[in-house]
Amino acid sequence: MSNKLYVIGIGYKPLDKKAREIISRAGVILASKRLSEVFKGYDEFEAVKDKIKVINNVDETINFIKAIVEDTPPTPPLTKGGKGGVIPLIKGGVVLLASGDPMFFGIGRRAVKEFGKDMVEILPDLSSIQMAFSRIKEPWDNAFLMSLHGGPDPEKRRRLPYEIKDIPLLLQRHNKIAILTDKENNPSVIAKGIAISHQPSAIRIYVCERLGYADEKITEGTPEEIAAMSFSEPNIVIIQQLAVSGQPSIVTFGLKENEISHSKGLITKDEVRAVTIHKLRLPQKGVFWDIGAGSGSVSIETARLYPELKVFAVEKDEEQINHIRENKKRFNAPNIEIIKGEAPDALINLPPADRAFIGGSSGRLEKIIGFIAKMSVKIIVINATTIETLNEAILHLKNNGFDAEISEVSVSRSKTISGRRHLSALNPVFIIGGDTMSSLKED
Repeated sequence: MSNKLYVIGIGYKPLDKKAREIISRAGVILASKRLSEVFKGYDEFEAVKDKIKVINNVDETINFIKAIVEDTPPTPPLTKGGKGGVIPLIKGGVVLLASGDPMFFGIGRRAVKEFGKDMVEILPDLSSIQMAFSRIKEPWDNAFLMSLHGGPDPEKRRRLPYEIKDIPLLLQRHNKIAILTDKENNPSVIAKGIAISHQPSAIRIYVCERLGYADEKITEGTPEEIAAMSFSEPNIVIIQQLAVSGQPSIVTFGLKENEISHSKGLITKDEVRAVTIHKLRLPQKGVFWDIGAGSGSVSIETARLYPELKVFAVEKDEEQINHIRENKKRFNAPNIEIIKGEAPDALINLPPADRAFIGGSSGRLEKIIGFIAKMSVKIIVINATTIETLNEAILHLKNNGFDAEISEVSVSRSKTISGRRHLSALNPVFIIGGDTMSSLKED
């Protein structure tokens, strides 16, 4: 390789001395159409304008750079117009102009991946996120940062780690979210997704349009207000969740029984619920089946702790389903889907689960475990209050290729009688964890 690639961020502040020197001696300066227009506002533009080549496609840009730094013609070969011809070796290095900080959801990552760390040098500008938070005068060290910028070509849009539908779940963990947008995932669409799942007074949205341009604009409003507007590109969205009276701003583990809507006595007790969730070893993302969900206490606690986990609460009793609906609304748990029916029939059309909890089986434990085993579920946890159910669970887990690990949870709670504190025992509960045979074998 005969040349080095310099990825230089622009958009928000003048170039420093090193960047000016690199640009002045560069053999070619590559930029998208938008960034070439931005660069016209820099003092250095006039001296180097004949070196600037506009390529508005990332893949073509990478292909062009490869032809230079590897001394080989690109495929297909490109000329100044983007088609035809072989590129001669260019001395002085290649400069690729990027927006803001190239390593913040930018082309810097792709450049390093394609050419290696030794070949690439990154000279960042301020990031658009830094600029956005400075404009609204809010700190950003406690913000969750994400990109919904999938690329300009609908046919080649890259797969994003998060989508608009995930934002309400992310807001359960983060009181402040900053989002890089695009034409499809724009501020209005983002705001509409939030408006249907949150109290209007609990959210403020800031849209920072065309930061660094002469016509930059900052708009603040509720999700409903922002959803009704249109905005110029490029823009940044910042979502801030305000504290709401009576509702905790940060999700914590340990809901109390009296906080959860349930029929008297029909709820997984706090201490048992804690051990059950521990035994499930839940993933951050994936699918969880709560079978015989009852009032949904395990579903609710799980959904709050793992907002990116899809929770299916399977329950046949209408009264219990009403409790699940009430709890889902009360604790803002949109990642719970209520399935009315009896397992295993109610499980047939569900996405395969990573984990399954059986809180109630209505005498169908053998069939339920058999069905779950066919789905390649990694861990099953079963709660039992009788010796018969315990023995049945162990037998059917073993017959379906699982080892069983049994814990007995015996809880005593304090109560005051005649001014003195005594302990009163609750009925013990057996917690049976079923894991694949290989995962529980001793070394």
